[in-house]
Amino acid sequence: MFQLTELQHDALVEIFNLGVGRAAAAMSRIVGEEVSMSVPMITFQSRSEVAKTLGSAEGRRISAVAQHFEGAFSTEAFLMFPEDKSLEIVRLMVGQSMSLEELSEMEQEAMSEIGNIILNSCMGSFANAAGKELRGSLPTYMAGTGDVILGISGKEWDGVVLTLKIDFNIERHHIYGYVAFLLDMPALHDLQHYIDDYLAKLMG
Repeated sequence: MFQLTELQHDALVEIFNLGVGRAAAAMSRIVGEEVSMSVPMITFQSRSEVAKTLGSAEGRRISAVAQHFEGAFSTEAFLMFPEDKSLEIVRLMVGQSMSLEELSEMEQEAMSEIGNIILNSCMGSFANAAGKELRGSLPTYMAGTGDVILGISGKEWDGVVLTLKIDFNIERHHIYGYVAFLLDMPALHDLQHYIDDYLAKLMG
């Protein structure tokens, strides 16, 4: 499995922490409460390993928002929450007074907005660090098991999944989610190259 050096890994954590910091500030404005987010863990795994982490073997369903990015490199990006947690986040965003039925009706739109904020903040931070442009598609909402979301039953694919586990603290609620990027071998090579360029700039 693909691995970064310790220095490269620390630089990538720093880059994504800048991104989720911007996302947290944007979500704080929407919610009207302080939102803190952190990236405690970055891993490189196969799609099947990520699906296992998401509980696909037990049939656990997740809510996800997907966007395609291209420019510095091409990737499919996903923001994923356990299905019950996505409704909790929507309730925190739109207020406690709504019924479950009303929340369910708003879930797709609200989750798409959250995904758009978080995924674009993460990729924007990386684009700034790389000094390259990354263009994102409109967000797409989907729900299902991890293997369905990540398309494991689809075409053969020789890349890896870069996964960030993100902790959210909103109004004293602790919720975790995952951001995942599908990276083929050329994209992985570009990723490593941009991290090295970022480190070189930091070191003068």
